[in-house]
Amino acid sequence: MNTNTKLCVWSLALAVVFGIIVPSAHASEAKPPERPNIVFILADDLGWADLGCYGSTYHKTPNIDALAKRGVRFTQAYAASPLCSPTRSSLMTGLYPARIGITNPSCHVKEEIFEETLVPSAPPTIKVLQALSATRLKREYVTLAEVLKDGGYRTGHFGKWHLGAEPYDPLHQGFDVDFPHYSGPGPAGSYVAPWKFPREVGLQGQTGEHIEERVADEVDKFIRSNRDRPFFVNYWCFSVHSPWNAKKELVEKYRASADPRNPQRNPVYAAMIQSLDEAVGRVVGTLDELGLAERTIIVFFSDNGGVDWHDAAMKQNAGMDDPPTSNRPLRGGKASLYEGGTREPCLIVWPGVTRPGASTDAIVQSTDFYPTLLEMAHLRTPGQKLDGVSFVPVLKGTGKGRDTL
Repeated sequence: MNTNTKLCVWSLALAVVFGIIVPSAHASEAKPPERPNIVFILADDLGWADLGCYGSTYHKTPNIDALAKRGVRFTQAYAASPLCSPTRSSLMTGLYPARIGITNPSCHVKEEIFEETLVPSAPPTIKVLQALSATRLKREYVTLAEVLKDGGYRTGHFGKWHLGAEPYDPLHQGFDVDFPHYSGPGPAGSYVAPWKFPREVGLQGQTGEHIEERVADEVDKFIRSNRDRPFFVNYWCFSVHSPWNAKKELVEKYRASADPRNPQRNPVYAAMIQSLDEAVGRVVGTLDELGLAERTIIVFFSDNGGVDWHDAAMKQNAGMDDPPTSNRPLRGGKASLYEGGTREPCLIVWPGVTRPGASTDAIVQSTDFYPTLLEMAHLRTPGQKLDGVSFVPVLKGTGKGRDTL
């Protein structure tokens, strides 16, 4: 070591001793990335063609259409199942429903079944053995909410769950908050109060109040109380699943504008969609008001295709003369493996990353949200093997998504 080098070393040492330079114990460590808030809005039974931004001329969805203008609109986003509970299980785990064993929407039944089985036999005319679905999402799976919670997020589930009652409810699957803490397949009795939730749920409303109004109120409270920390809002809307009913004034509004030449002409269903749209607008409006939108990822998706069939019960119980919706030009709908049953509306807003008003034909599936959202949140996926594939490169404009489903 020459004389000049020695002088430099001694000068640095004296500067540290006298407080001119304060060494950091973590000087070599990078600053941890800021965690974005995440708001995941899942519609129930909403068809691919049911929104204005996807071509509907009858349904009025100004708030969801405005959301599409903020981010990217997917034209080939798919549910892992044409039924609700299976798709929901795929969202929570990143696994295919067949691997989990939940292949039917039967997670509200009392019987607890954890493994899918096959009926032992079938008549000679039946060429397959029917699968008997599991009825609970097992707690051994590491859910998306659990990973986010461990990563410092405050987690809240709002609306429909349909993956099992206690102890398989949201509060036992990684969520700090669960409203209304109800395990049924749809809103109890009606969308419009008075509702018929079980006594233990304790949810009552003012006459005429819509369930999405009440749930959106609770989402608003959750966001406001957690505005200073990362939060995960899992708003799984009751809408637009059966029972088919809506605010009377909205039904009459759409009845007056129904065109018999339009395959989408059901005023009850159109009114239900408007209430869904208003709830989405309420949540996004809260983010805007609080100045949180620029650091909040927003996802809008549906769990399966729209109901495109009609029966006598719909006419008798809901006064509907037409099917709830049409998924044209796609074939089939809910419960069908044709495109109408599995292709979904999907909008993603990632401020600073997604290009406003963009669209993509990249193929993505509900299993893919698990690894994608964790990567967006700078968190590692857990040890369990995933069927989902992150599509962050698609959102950044550098990738093409899946090759196959």
